[in-house]
Amino acid sequence: MPDNRKTLMQYRLDNAQEKIRAAALLYEQGSYKDSINRSYYAMFAAMRAILALDGVDFSKHAGVISYFQREYIKTGIFDKKYSKFISTAFQIRNNCDYADFFIVNKDDAKEQLDHAKEFFNVLQSYVSSNGHAK
Repeated sequence: MPDNRKTLMQYRLDNAQEKIRAAALLYEQGSYKDSINRSYYAMFAAMRAILALDGVDFSKHAGVISYFQREYIKTGIFDKKYSKFISTAFQIRNNCDYADFFIVNKDDAKEQLDHAKEFFNVLQSYVSSNGHAK
């Protein structure tokens, strides 16, 4: 596997981890919508880290999510619950960012932050233990 794929994968994992830290800080400050946004983007960056190892990327979020679900969830590499994590996070993030009067609370933000942490840890562990994607 070309070294640049591993470098890109690590860059994206580092980016995901930074977004988790930001989500946690925003959560602690009571900025729940922004915390949810960062939690989603942490999961998104972690997915793109895996895609980097496969040498693929997509211009739209839906493409990244669809590929990840098809290649990593449906094949059993990752548990099906992570499909729900990312699909729910995508929808909630869209609502937080674009829907007028969309209300979230502390519990919503905490759930998304916890999901982002778990999602990141599972993907990072997979890469560490396998040394590569699929």
